[in-house]
Amino acid sequence: MTTAGRLPEPYGRDGGANLADILERVLDKGIVIAGDIRINLLDIELLTIKLRLIVASVDKAKEMGIDWWEDDPALSSGARRKELARENAELRERIAQLEPGRAEEKEA
Repeated sequence: MTTAGRLPEPYGRDGGANLADILERVLDKGIVIAGDIRINLLDIELLTIKLRLIVASVDKAKEMGIDWWEDDPALSSGARRKELARENAELRERIAQLEPGRAEEKEA
């Protein structure tokens, strides 16, 4: 009950704690938001945009089989190293293929 001398608290006493609890639950369980946008003109589909948003912790995402950031060189230093190692191996192979041709040119 609110008395004349006291105003109600706008977010409750544990507003910060409740927000932290909600965030912890969302990250622990995960939440999916999905939606589609379609633009039609005279029953002809001109544009379709499909939106999918998953909010979850890294551990929960890995449990669900989502780990695309681990293989993206722009987001993962390990993936960047793998990409550079692969590129390096390809270049070494190309150099090895070209070198025998150069050795024959030098002999002639």
